[in-house]
Amino acid sequence: MAEPRTGPLTVAGRVLAGTLSVAVLGASGLVWYEYRQLDSGMVKSGALAEARKNAPPHLDQSVNLLLIGLDSRKDMDGNDLPKEFVEEELHAGSSEIGGYNTNALIVLHIPANGGKVTALSVPRDDYVQTVGADGKMHKIKEAYGIAKGAAEQKLSGKGLSKPELERQSREAGRAATLQTVQSFLDIPIDHFAEVNLIGFYDIAKAVEPIQVCLNNPVDDPIVARTATREGGGTGLRLPAGVSSLDARQALSFVRQRHHLKNGDLDRTHRQQAFISSVVYKLKQDGVVGDLGRLQRLFDVVKKDVVIDDRWNVLDFAQQAPNLTGGNVEFNTLPITGFKNIGGQEVNTVDPGQIKRIVKQLFGHEVPPEAAPSAPAEQVAPVVPAAFAVPVATRTTTPAAPRSTHSPRTGSPSASPEAPSTGRGADPTGPAPDLPMQGPAVRAGGIPCVD
Repeated sequence: MAEPRTGPLTVAGRVLAGTLSVAVLGASGLVWYEYRQLDSGMVKSGALAEARKNAPPHLDQSVNLLLIGLDSRKDMDGNDLPKEFVEEELHAGSSEIGGYNTNALIVLHIPANGGKVTALSVPRDDYVQTVGADGKMHKIKEAYGIAKGAAEQKLSGKGLSKPELERQSREAGRAATLQTVQSFLDIPIDHFAEVNLIGFYDIAKAVEPIQVCLNNPVDDPIVARTATREGGGTGLRLPAGVSSLDARQALSFVRQRHHLKNGDLDRTHRQQAFISSVVYKLKQDGVVGDLGRLQRLFDVVKKDVVIDDRWNVLDFAQQAPNLTGGNVEFNTLPITGFKNIGGQEVNTVDPGQIKRIVKQLFGHEVPPEAAPSAPAEQVAPVVPAAFAVPVATRTTTPAAPRSTHSPRTGSPSASPEAPSTGRGADPTGPAPDLPMQGPAVRAGGIPCVD
């Protein structure tokens, strides 16, 4: 087995937690003792070992980190989170809803030379071939739950305690998620961090209030949901412009998908903007460098975040100035349209195009474009041929025709988004020759998003 790679690193739990822990740790110059105190309390996972067996080769000494936001209403031992908290405080539905879907998947590419960090969001409903799950075509978010469920069945007769059964089956889910993302993007994953619903809330609680900026006002009323009814809504109501959010509102901000022009696709931009706003706040408020305040954040990270067992925080402290200084740019990978498969709405994608985009963004040589080589079950894009987007043209993926009975609440933008007025936003991005799903979000301020 290859030796653990070293290089720059960061993480974000429910898309955020690790960014806080690594960035603030490195920037504050904590001594080895303090690092060991943090590291000894972290929940570690060995799932990376399985993923490394068939990972694509490294093309340089850069580091790729996968951030996993797990939409689970259960704790680390498999017990339901308190009903009064999940349903009444967060309006997130019961423990039967959400399952073990990975509703946030962000890859951070950290170059070996310590330059700009490139972050890519993978839309959760992208229809891909799973690896390490059942090998079939599914929404990419489902790889975790499929593999976890299969592992539970195999382990159920071995007399394991409930917490141990939960731990081992989650390891299978993590391994499948890592392998599926590696295969889809054609990159190796060197490290990962995972946090669930309550983890995000706890971290947001530790740093509230958090400022966010909206291009338009939002009103997302709650429709009662059950295990058999879609329902939805977060209850979030905010005006256009900058607002200060508490932890509950912050969770609603990153979870909203109804009443947004592009539904789930806009939600990825919310997640990106929230990370930027939190890191910006930590720097502006002087949390970075304040050992007492940092330790309180670390205590939250210890309880809620799972990281891979190859991760040495000190190896990556050199990247902290870039992370807290805003030298990070987020993009959302494009889709080709929507399709209803087996009663489920999915995002169709061009796997070959995705791989070319990732290589070009990461500064690797892009192979000549070949004819589409999608798996047999891959559905054809539903975007009209007139809207086909070559890799050489930077634009927003055009809208796809959709059935009138679809429960989804968004579609790809038909034209480029309006320029953001928020600090730190970059509506055109550094890669004007690549198609992306909406504008880039640049860290270092409070970006305005839809």
